[in-house]
Amino acid sequence: MLYELRIYECVPGRLPDLLKRFDTITLKLWEKHGIRQAGFWTTVIGESNQTLYYFVVWDSLAEREKKWNAFGVDPEWIKARAQTEANGAIVANVKNFILAPTSFSAVK
Repeated sequence: MLYELRIYECVPGRLPDLLKRFDTITLKLWEKHGIRQAGFWTTVIGESNQTLYYFVVWDSLAEREKKWNAFGVDPEWIKARAQTEANGAIVANVKNFILAPTSFSAVK
């Protein structure tokens, strides 16, 4: 099992727009493509309150490549993303990390 940590640093003031897009659009499209999320977080105390953190669960890198690429070119996603960014970009920067649990991790 692999976990992908994705960190979205939003354009100032646009975090609510990103959260709404995930809640009303993105997660439905992920379900269509078989993409599984393991949780989403925002910052209560820390460096920035304009950042979204989330994990996606993969069985393998091959699964990630197949499903993530299919999602990225889905016409529904392309249209929805364009519509939600009609007033400008929502995300300023994306970081992602593919992580494997250690032998002693509570999460496997």
